[in-house]
Amino acid sequence: MRVFAARKILTMNPAQPVATHVAVCDGKILAVGGLDDMRRWTDAAPDDTLRDKVLMPGLVEGHCHLMEGAMWDAVYVGYYDRRGPDGYLWEGLKTPAAVIDRLREAERKLTDSHKPLLSWGYDPIFFEDTPLVARDLDTISITRPIAILHASVHLMNVNTAMLELAGIDGDTDVEGVVMGADGEPTGELQEFAAMFPVYRVIGEGLSIAASESPRAIWNFGRVAQLAGVTTATDLVNDLTETGNANLHEITADPAYPIRIVPAFAPQRCPEGGPQRVLNAREGNTDKLHYGPVKFIVDGSIQGFTARVRWPGYFNGKPNGLWLIPPSQLVDTFMPFHAAGLQLHIHTNGDEATDVVLDAIETLLARHPRVDHRHTLQHCQMADVAQLTRAQRLGMCVNFFANHVYYWGDAHYQQTMGPDRANRMDAAEIARQLGLPFALHSDAPITQLNPLFTAWCAAKRETSSGRILGESLRLPVADALRAVTLGAAFSLGMDHLIGSIEVGKYADFAVLDADPYEVPLDDLRQMPVWGTVLGGEVFRSPA
Repeated sequence: MRVFAARKILTMNPAQPVATHVAVCDGKILAVGGLDDMRRWTDAAPDDTLRDKVLMPGLVEGHCHLMEGAMWDAVYVGYYDRRGPDGYLWEGLKTPAAVIDRLREAERKLTDSHKPLLSWGYDPIFFEDTPLVARDLDTISITRPIAILHASVHLMNVNTAMLELAGIDGDTDVEGVVMGADGEPTGELQEFAAMFPVYRVIGEGLSIAASESPRAIWNFGRVAQLAGVTTATDLVNDLTETGNANLHEITADPAYPIRIVPAFAPQRCPEGGPQRVLNAREGNTDKLHYGPVKFIVDGSIQGFTARVRWPGYFNGKPNGLWLIPPSQLVDTFMPFHAAGLQLHIHTNGDEATDVVLDAIETLLARHPRVDHRHTLQHCQMADVAQLTRAQRLGMCVNFFANHVYYWGDAHYQQTMGPDRANRMDAAEIARQLGLPFALHSDAPITQLNPLFTAWCAAKRETSSGRILGESLRLPVADALRAVTLGAAFSLGMDHLIGSIEVGKYADFAVLDADPYEVPLDDLRQMPVWGTVLGGEVFRSPA
């Protein structure tokens, strides 16, 4: 047994919101309160390691990807600064020329003349929608295959050598392979069907399903722990034999600092269907929780591949792509719903949200389920009527709050226009409706940092300083709940994590300051001293 003393403990338990001591036994919380409360259980002297710190429940990242750990084997070329798993801060690149320069420097360092040059994080929407087409990347090399995965991971740019290696040419008839006026591919590939030939030839590089790589799993754990996260999802996982074995072995290591919740992705790997998830779930451990199922219905708003309702994209671009045709949603979802599994469904555009709500209503009419907690993921453009309907259907919503900061200006000026941009990621409406909700980063799409994510929802400020929908600012207490107990609820794990109360895992984020009391703008960069996982202290690097 171990008793931690702290300056303050923020429990997220309304019956006892604040404490100074917490007792831990066998990795779980035995008691919460003051020193006298601990004495009823043990005479052991309190552990003063955290005596001047503020503890809150370990942060829960309800939508991210192990891919965050794999990406750092490629070259980062994003617009915003980004910190890697080793703590190094990569400077954001503000022009396409700077992207080319970083890639050219990386290419010079490669000793294997046949090895592809892989990179990630680019987004042309920050450069007046200027793509890096094949001829631009050919200036780096005409012989080495080059690929740039966009920040959204829904698009990719490649050079001529990569097109040739992947077998993509003017005769390729795949939706999303962009052709130029000459009838030849430009090097822009939109969505997964178009990108698949490239993934087939580059192997694990840039793969959204990264559990095949032990290095990626370890890197992911380090990035998450640095941000105060103790439970994180991998919301696209193939549940392969190798990947599952890696996850079991690594999470069983006492040095691994987080719990992982993988979600099976049937669109990528349909074999086995629901039974594949049920079989994996039988092997669940304290640090590895199988069960969720992930579907992706549309694409990315900033990539113009999301499906949006009338009046469409603000700049007149054509509507996006269906990754599952609406007519197939019920048949696609039903086997997993009927098996008692929880669905996490990507809907960026409001048209996609509409058709998914229709499908869920049909599922429940045909096969009623209590407390199913099917969750709309991202759900950026949902309006009050849609959120009201989601609440009535017993759903949860996990909002991509970081979008307000990173792409809010683009939505305001280019993709959605002022009216719709002001309502994006309307977590405050969900709160008012009593609709269970969480907030997420979708790492590696944006930085994995739930305290920053909470700030995004509470401040609703874009990177230029514009406030989007001031009346939709979420109270800080609710924003912090959304990255702890709210996220836990959306994963069906609120009985295990998300608050500091008896019987739950002894998982804490350790801070130097009280996030309720600091000025709001300090929340976005609040330092994390470390974490506690199952009663074991993990100190973040100074």
